[in-house]
Amino acid sequence: MTVLARTPAKLPVDLAAQVQVVAGDALVAADVDQAMQGADAILFAVAVDKRSPEDLCTNSTRLILDVMPRLGTDRQVWCGGGSTWVDGDPTSFGAGFVRGFSKRFLGLRRRDKDHQLALLQQHTDLDWFGVRPLQMRKGEHTDTCRLGMDSFSGMSKISFADCADVMIGMLTDDT
Repeated sequence: MTVLARTPAKLPVDLAAQVQVVAGDALVAADVDQAMQGADAILFAVAVDKRSPEDLCTNSTRLILDVMPRLGTDRQVWCGGGSTWVDGDPTSFGAGFVRGFSKRFLGLRRRDKDHQLALLQQHTDLDWFGVRPLQMRKGEHTDTCRLGMDSFSGMSKISFADCADVMIGMLTDDT
């Protein structure tokens, strides 16, 4: 397994010891290409904050999608956000609150994840899956999380460790 990281020193020591680390930037085509060499699948989990460039996730996904066919990699697991709306999502009070809150206070993050999802949806030739956790938090791996669609309560949360575990499971399990 290979991890592309701008600042490898920030990776937990136990993780860095278990993976190949490529120091680079997800917005640099050569770095993305190097990190994807030999990849059977891609886990996409890039954090966006108020200092991130516009469309960070979308533009890095575009680079990944450019490399995937050439390498014969056709599976990607994507980490979106709880405010990323998909046709068919339930329209409840909680869902409306989350959507309104994200538009008002998380504009950059929400726009980027919406653009990224639209880009992925154009690639029907690829085998991609996604998770849309509402609130990700630091915390222990509990191995107790709910999968599936729920009308957002606004209180739903998951640890980074549990979300990562779910995403890794999605590399080989379509359920």
